[in-house]
Amino acid sequence: MKVAVIAHSGKSLGGGLEELRQALEAEGVADPFWREVRKSSKAPPQVAKALKRGVELVIVWGGDGMVQRCIDTLAGSGVALAILPAGTANLLATDLGIPKNIEEAVAIALHGEPRRIDLGRFRGERFAVMAGVGFDAAMIRESGTGGLKERFGRAAYVWSGSRQLRAEPFRATIEADGAPWYKGKATCILVGNVGRLIGGVPVFEGASPYNGKLDVGVVTAEGVVEWIRMLTRVTLGKADTSPFVQTTRVSSIKVKLDRKVLYELDGGDRTRVKSFKVAVEPAAIEVRVPRS
Repeated sequence: MKVAVIAHSGKSLGGGLEELRQALEAEGVADPFWREVRKSSKAPPQVAKALKRGVELVIVWGGDGMVQRCIDTLAGSGVALAILPAGTANLLATDLGIPKNIEEAVAIALHGEPRRIDLGRFRGERFAVMAGVGFDAAMIRESGTGGLKERFGRAAYVWSGSRQLRAEPFRATIEADGAPWYKGKATCILVGNVGRLIGGVPVFEGASPYNGKLDVGVVTAEGVVEWIRMLTRVTLGKADTSPFVQTTRVSSIKVKLDRKVLYELDGGDRTRVKSFKVAVEPAAIEVRVPRS
């Protein structure tokens, strides 16, 4: 098997990239196509080079943002993806059951079960975990300011999130599968391919990257008190009982906002949008997962 390793050099797991090399050599992969990048945004050109070399498997070392960048290039190529969860949240790897252990993750990459998962598509870019507009995008951008996430890990999200609780809401009009679904104020819009957030917090009950659907949630909580009430129910796995949350399951949505709002894909902040569409791409990429 021709194997490529695309690694975010700033991410760490176990004994680091040297341990990854040793684990691959122990499995007979002595000379993979190996590229390291300092930013996840630099990964797609390296994935494209790997595809030109005729690789059959791309192993991605990094977090959800790094995986997203690689998936966006790999989808539709017929080449399989494997994940070494070296990031902060690793939501996709956790949902797929991939452990934070290099030797075990390498064994899954080379001998695991091939399964095809759905992807979402937002403004021409694919994502595997979640797209968000508003609160979570602002939280993610601020957590990356000044190296906070690198120094404090998940705690950086808590700190930056607390600073967004008084953010001014925006107004949204949403069509779900071509029909009117929501119109009113919002502080956050989430579109999920999996059901859990950082720390395993459940937000979309029954969400699955195998069902050919995306889950949509609109949060209307405004101010510290309403956010605390909403987050308490979310943490208890009762997001759908909160008066500040509305959810649905769709194949596509179309959204119009009353002003430009920041958005994020799989933990990576992007730019601001005033309107956008999101659609599911069923079974869009093959991923190696633990065998049943």
